Amino acid sequence: MGFDAVIKNGNVVLRDGVYNVDIGIKNGKIASIAEEITEQANEVIDAKGQYVMPGMIDTHVHISEPGRTEWEGFETGSKALAAGGTTSYVEMPLNAIPATINKETLDLKLEAAKSQNYVDYAFYGGLVPENINQLEELVDAGVPAFKCFMSAITAEVPGDFVNVDDYALYKGMQKLAELDQILCIHAENPTITAKLADEMVREGRTTAIDYVDSRPIFTEVEAVQRALLFAKETGCKLHFVHISTSEAIQKILEARRDGVDVTVESCTHYFALTAEDVEEIGPRAKCQPPLRKAKDQARLWDELMAGNIDWLTSDHSPCTEDLKQGNIFDAWGGISGAQNNVDIMFDLAVKKRGLPVQKFVDLIATTPAERFNLPNKGEIAVSKDADIILVDPNSSYTLNREDLYYKNKHSAYEGRNIDCRVTKTIVRGNVVYDLEQGIVGEPIGKLMTVNN
Repeated sequence: MGFDAVIKNGNVVLRDGVYNVDIGIKNGKIASIAEEITEQANEVIDAKGQYVMPGMIDTHVHISEPGRTEWEGFETGSKALAAGGTTSYVEMPLNAIPATINKETLDLKLEAAKSQNYVDYAFYGGLVPENINQLEELVDAGVPAFKCFMSAITAEVPGDFVNVDDYALYKGMQKLAELDQILCIHAENPTITAKLADEMVREGRTTAIDYVDSRPIFTEVEAVQRALLFAKETGCKLHFVHISTSEAIQKILEARRDGVDVTVESCTHYFALTAEDVEEIGPRAKCQPPLRKAKDQARLWDELMAGNIDWLTSDHSPCTEDLKQGNIFDAWGGISGAQNNVDIMFDLAVKKRGLPVQKFVDLIATTPAERFNLPNKGEIAVSKDADIILVDPNSSYTLNREDLYYKNKHSAYEGRNIDCRVTKTIVRGNVVYDLEQGIVGEPIGKLMTVNN
């Protein structure tokens, strides 16, 4: 039949194991998986010595276009994602201006994204106190899920995102349950964290550890428990974003056993960095919830290795470099990390801790595709989109600032040695990143459709 491309000699990660098989790609789809493909191909990709796996689906990315495009735009953000082995992403309803809280603001985002993305994409809808009656129009427009903040977030300019109070959270959950939609939640107690931060600053306690101590573990756990109680009452499906503690994960697992439809993600930085590292790295490593102390991180690793975390994301939250200067309490809270999910976590989880590579693929691709109803994504299988990455487990490099594709070239991982490397990223059969060539061709990313 002939193929557009054939990938040969790689260790291909399928659902039931790792196999030395060939993959035939035609018209953007995986058309054949066989021990040997002999038919003619326009391109043959030699993956000898490398893992061949589905590209990452990063369901937690902030791009900031339109409105704050100087922080990150679709072109630069998607280049970084492609270079890091991500083949599709779901973009958060903030920090763009206006926030994505109705059909009108979603249309602005859709228009801004056209012809700029190197990987496929979709957009969340936001839940804020004033838009509960507009959630259905966002569902009809195809958003895969919704996002809200229980933690404090105040509008800096008109059109900015704001957090929900308990009443808005409850009423929003009622409506989303009616619509059979997932609500993704940033769970931290806003009153306690805000007052603890004020107290620290008044007392002149402004070190990195002081910042971590201003957002203690129990403030995450309390908010998680409250949201789970509301979900049990309303029947709303939940997904907790960037959970940083074993204690919170255990509460989520208890609720799941009690019948709540809930999943949980964590992020690369919670496994790669500790609160103690922030003393050296500075505000580039500030995030919310904060990085945890080494003893608490060890317990989070236990949860990951036990299979208690459903998937991994970047929570890529970029900004201009000036916003990362000065006092850590005043600096912007977000880590630029979209370019280094696959390599860092493969290194730490698979190579250093022995996580089976099939489980790694579940964490970066298969599970989020299933949860967010992305039927063509997340797996190397016949008829799926040919969203494929090659990972060299025997390559080692040090991440330098000049390697970064972000609009603002700073990252908490600068100077880090990483003991594996993404060498090629393929989106629907198109090579968009190659280690030797860098970003390849023009933007070919498309808006993903979901099965709402």
